[in-house]
Amino acid sequence: MAAKIRKGDKVVVLTGRDKGRTGEVFEVRPDAGTALVRGINVVKRHQKQTQAQEGGIISKEAPIQLSNIAYVGKDGKPTRIGFKILADGKKVRIAKSSGAEIDG
Repeated sequence: MAAKIRKGDKVVVLTGRDKGRTGEVFEVRPDAGTALVRGINVVKRHQKQTQAQEGGIISKEAPIQLSNIAYVGKDGKPTRIGFKILADGKKVRIAKSSGAEIDG
């Protein structure tokens, strides 16, 4: 199935402790149904020191369920995403609220 939310999309969080906050998706994990959003769902991890990385408590983004985030349309409001096949046979994503093409 085609991905409705992709890397680089601006999304808003619908539920959870970060509800209402927006961020950019920098990784999508389709097999797990999750995504990593910059600055959202930040957790602290105790990191053991290695030759490559310093030890201590680090902050990093934890995965968030795709069902808990929504694409932010051109008007700045969350919208659902659908698909449309153009006359030349190309499949594009469209915003359900406005009908505008997302990638084209």
